[in-house]
Amino acid sequence: MPIAASTTTSGRLLSLLSLLQVRRDWPGVLLADRLGVSERTVRRDVDRLRELGYLVQAVKGPDGGYRLEAGSQMPPLLFDEDQAVALAVALRIAVGTGAGIEEAAARALATVRQVLPSRLRQRIDALEVESAGRGPQVDTEVLLALSGAVRACEELRFDYSSPGRPPAEGPPRRVQPHHLVVRSGRWYLVGWSPERDDWRTYRADRMTLRVPNGPRFQPREVPGGDVAAFLSARFKGSDTNAWPCRGEVILDLPLAEVAPFAGDDTAQEDGARTRLLTGAWSWAALAAKLARFDADVEVVGPAALREAFADLSRRAARASVTPPR
Repeated sequence: MPIAASTTTSGRLLSLLSLLQVRRDWPGVLLADRLGVSERTVRRDVDRLRELGYLVQAVKGPDGGYRLEAGSQMPPLLFDEDQAVALAVALRIAVGTGAGIEEAAARALATVRQVLPSRLRQRIDALEVESAGRGPQVDTEVLLALSGAVRACEELRFDYSSPGRPPAEGPPRRVQPHHLVVRSGRWYLVGWSPERDDWRTYRADRMTLRVPNGPRFQPREVPGGDVAAFLSARFKGSDTNAWPCRGEVILDLPLAEVAPFAGDDTAQEDGARTRLLTGAWSWAALAAKLARFDADVEVVGPAALREAFADLSRRAARASVTPPR
């Protein structure tokens, strides 16, 4: 589909560069058709891009064409308006990723903002993004090393520390890294442990990498094929991304007061009350989770949830007694 032809050379160069970035090889005749210009104009514009530092190679063949290659130096970067806004948004939210790039992201945003037209600066300045919960910082070099090992399918050796404790003594741990995931401001490495013959999840901020990396390995597929669902299931103490303990209750609260706190639970209106299908990693945790609503609870089922409420009641009664002095 042809794109709108620009009336200026700079605008046409931007369109040409955008096309070269989304496809490896472009026949010259197709580029001319997409830009709405002649092949001779395409050749001249390609020469201008080369003068700016872009390595645009000529592709041999019956149709001829062009290919954008990576260079040894960073040439001037050209962004259209949507790309500039997207870049600014990404830089603003970078502070909440825990990747240790806050200062660099702020400097990059200032650089981008400086060269933007005033109308785009106003749009970006109007964007306010706050991190709702910044996770622990991870050294950028550690994240790059983890990502590189995932891409190269190279086994990692590392020491692992728990909060407030130094790394355990002894030989380093081993893992075949498969996925590097950020979740709620924390970075996790998901990999296969040859020692445990099972999948394991590690906090990246607790890993101290050993060098060099170990041997290469044949990658596997995480159970279910979806790493996000797999990680969510692990946090629920389940292998199926479902809470191991699930119950149904009726809360003596209107749906409007329950829905904002239901998360991925199922909440339905039941007259003036709310029917809630929810879960947790244990029956005791589920009873405590429901008690936070500070309302009367009618347990629909199962019986294990009623027993958990009875046990919670006994514990609460003991906690309410003032010990003798």
